[in-house]
Amino acid sequence: MPRKKSTKRKAAPKKRKSTAKRKTTRKKGSPTPKNAALYARVKAAAKRKFDVYPSAYANAWLVREYKKRGGKY
Repeated sequence: MPRKKSTKRKAAPKKRKSTAKRKTTRKKGSPTPKNAALYARVKAAAKRKFDVYPSAYANAWLVREYKKRGGKY
């Protein structure tokens, strides 16, 4: 008489925890101006120049003017 096959299931192999550390990528924020005083002066000028501040147009002008005056990010 043939043997009956076992109905028991084998346990799934355990997952091994990775010993290597995961590399975490930091979210890079927006660039910060190196010369805060110059940036503040240009920002004040942008607020006087444009009726609507903040706006994309005013901020684009601010960045161009800041760089033109020698500012770095």
